[in-house]
Amino acid sequence: MKLAEALIERADIKQKIAIINDRIYNNAKIQEGTKPNEDIGTLLKELDEKLDRYNYLIVHINKTNELTTGRSGETISAMIAKRDVLNEKLKAYSRLVDSGSAVINRISHSEIRILPSFNVSNAQKVLDKISEQIRITDTAIQELNWVTELL
Repeated sequence: MKLAEALIERADIKQKIAIINDRIYNNAKIQEGTKPNEDIGTLLKELDEKLDRYNYLIVHINKTNELTTGRSGETISAMIAKRDVLNEKLKAYSRLVDSGSAVINRISHSEIRILPSFNVSNAQKVLDKISEQIRITDTAIQELNWVTELL
């Protein structure tokens, strides 16, 4: 199984676990004299099976991410961390650029002008560079996901 397939399955199982949890909750109480729509024991068994598979996938995905390196020599785990940090940096610069680009309308010329405290154009260039780094990193991760066998 390729790493990408395991990641897709993990996401699917996570959704199924949430649905089973809802079904358990919805059948946990019934009106006196009625029967639940689904058997709690069966649902709990199904939940345990999904959780076992979910655990297996998490362990093997993490192991694969930690032991697999890309062309740059970085592990997939390191690339994921790098992408996460770049995304946080992107959020900060996006807010900065949005704030600095916002037009503050004045009613009259006697009102105090509000100006950005930084060079918006330079910040936008940094923002564009961060976006490019995210795309490059994400592409490298996705490429490895589709060629790497799950360990």
